[in-house]
Amino acid sequence: MPNSPTKSEISGGPRTRRVKGLRCRECGAEYQLQAIHFCQACFGPLDVAYDYEVIRQVISRERIQRGPASMWRYRDLLPIEDEAPIITLGEGFTPLVKADRLGALLGLKNLYLKNDSMNPTNSFKDRVVSVAVSWARVHGYETIGCASTGNLANSVAAYAARAGLECYVFVPDDTEEGKLIATGVFEPNVVAVRGNYDDVNRLCSQLIDEQDWAFCNINVRPYYAEGSKTLTFETAEQLGWELPDEIIIPIASGCQFVRHRRAIQELVDLGLVDKPDRLPRLTGAQAAGCAPVYNAWREGTEQITPVRPQTIARSIAIGNPSDGPYVIRIARETGGVVEAVTEEEIVDGMRLLARTEGIFTETAGGVTIGTLAKLARAGRWSGEEVVVAYITGHGLKTPEVVPLGGERRVEIEPTMRAFREKVSV
Repeated sequence: MPNSPTKSEISGGPRTRRVKGLRCRECGAEYQLQAIHFCQACFGPLDVAYDYEVIRQVISRERIQRGPASMWRYRDLLPIEDEAPIITLGEGFTPLVKADRLGALLGLKNLYLKNDSMNPTNSFKDRVVSVAVSWARVHGYETIGCASTGNLANSVAAYAARAGLECYVFVPDDTEEGKLIATGVFEPNVVAVRGNYDDVNRLCSQLIDEQDWAFCNINVRPYYAEGSKTLTFETAEQLGWELPDEIIIPIASGCQFVRHRRAIQELVDLGLVDKPDRLPRLTGAQAAGCAPVYNAWREGTEQITPVRPQTIARSIAIGNPSDGPYVIRIARETGGVVEAVTEEEIVDGMRLLARTEGIFTETAGGVTIGTLAKLARAGRWSGEEVVVAYITGHGLKTPEVVPLGGERRVEIEPTMRAFREKVSV
């Protein structure tokens, strides 16, 4: 039903101007704006289609810089029209940290960390959820939901509370306690499913047929996914409107990896950055305990074989990633790679980042830094390249994986003698 009316059309809601509709990534079939995420002709994924001529007439660096100190300064490149209200907690425009100490250890003079743990619910998911909840509310939905490994549930619960929407979050029953506490405080309906993320996602996909709900990462996924682009928009702006040489990105479903490639193209095509001699290399990072994309990359194929996740990096533990083939294609096209790191390397990456740059990241960030370190030590870079690593979540989401107090912790009696005996200074 490509031409079926949308809720906004039925209710007289806002019409689109810069947003034309949805387009199939595979066959090019076009659809009106609606809560649908796959093509009914070929089952390919649907993406938001923009009228770039309309956007080109208004967008500029100056217009962006006059905007709010949040990701919504890039509203011209997001699927929420100007007159529509947005649901925001001030997400985005997070720090781009020049990582001199970490870079010195890895032989990288121009290493940067995009620290998205500084978002309102401490993960990059706030970017995608702000867009999804805004779109859902404008188009008449009263209930928002998601399938999640933890971070998305946290974000959806917070933004649903902000929007005054009913909320259902579905998570695996072994989701980390810290994430459940941070989600439960917003009082959503939490459904713990006995299974892994892929089981959760399958259940939610079935529920769409029975419930008139907006599931952020399923039926409203085309709009939700667009929020990821703002990470790369900000990176370019914070680098003085220049693109880096390489970006290291954690891979879960592969959704944000695909959107970063789109963001780069939009920046170039709209003249927001000078056309580079070559596009930034996009490199993917996975945990070895859940590495279906890395496995396919290593085997030289785009065919993803699902795996059962067995890793501490649960926030990116998706055994059957929907955008996996596109990740491999983009990595090859841009000159990037896909790498995987062990559980020990994940924790080592978390600790390395903490002791060098004072940033405490969750296990997904440990995967990113572990991959960065692994590639640097293997001689991937000469040292002069501008390399950016995306840190997507805060360490307080997964504190249980690091040693209590670290290796330098001692206990003493409250006396000077005890201090002198036990503490080396």
